[in-house]
Amino acid sequence: MIYGLYLSATGVLANSYRQDVIANNLANAETVGFKRDLAVFQEQRTEASLRGLSPAIHSNRVLEGIGGGIKVAPTFVDHSHGELEQTGNPLDVAIQGSGYFRVQDQNETRLTRDGRFTVNGQGYLALAGGGQMVLDDKGSPIKLPPGGVSSIERDGAVNQNGQMVARVGLFDVPQDAKLTKRGDAMFAYAQTKPLRPADGVLRSGFVERSNAEPTNELTALLDAQRQLEANANLIRYQDQTLGRLVNDVGKIG
Repeated sequence: MIYGLYLSATGVLANSYRQDVIANNLANAETVGFKRDLAVFQEQRTEASLRGLSPAIHSNRVLEGIGGGIKVAPTFVDHSHGELEQTGNPLDVAIQGSGYFRVQDQNETRLTRDGRFTVNGQGYLALAGGGQMVLDDKGSPIKLPPGGVSSIERDGAVNQNGQMVARVGLFDVPQDAKLTKRGDAMFAYAQTKPLRPADGVLRSGFVERSNAEPTNELTALLDAQRQLEANANLIRYQDQTLGRLVNDVGKIG
C-alpha cells in the first residue's frame, strides 16, 4: 500500500468517527443528566515496530519516524456536572456534588443523574422519562402512601404531609471510568462491592442539564469536518500524482 494514502485514510476514518461522537453530543444537548462523549485517538505504530523488527533492515527510517497514522481509542465519557435548571416542580431533583440515583430498569440496576421523578400508577416513585423505579438508600423501590409527595429534602428524605415516608438513595462509585452508558442518561456499573453513599446533596425543584455545550460542540464539529476534508483532498492529490506517474512518466522513452 502507498504509505501516504494509508496515513490520509486513517485521518479520514478517525475524523469521521469524531464527527459521529460530536453529533451525538449535539443531539443530546437538551437531555437531562446527559454526559458528553469525547473521541480519543492514539498513534498507530508501524508494522515493523509492532513486530519488533529492525527499521534498518525491514523498513525505512524516514517512514518509521513519520509513524503509522492514528487509530481510535475507547471513547471517554466526561462526567463533569451540568448546570442546574430551576423547574419549580417539587418532584424534580438535581444532585449538587457527587453521586447518582439508583433505579430499577426491568431486571437491571442502573445509575443516573436524571432527577425528573413522578409517582406511577402503582404508587412507586419512578423516572418521568422512562418509568424506571427509583430505589431508596437500601436499594429497594420506594412505595408511597396515597396523598402525593409534598417535598424531597437535601438529604433525600421524601416528605408527605410533614412526615418522612422514604429516602431517595444517593450512591457513588469508586471509578467513574467503569461506568458504561446504557441510553436515556443511564449507566451500568459492574459491582464488585456494594455502592457507597455519596457526598452530594439534593436540590428540589431543579434538574441537571446536559454538560454538552452546543457552541463548543459545534465548533469541534466544524474542526472535525475541516480535518476530514483535508485528508480526503490529500488522498485525491496523491491518486492524481500516481495516475500521472503511471500514465505519463511511464511512457517516456
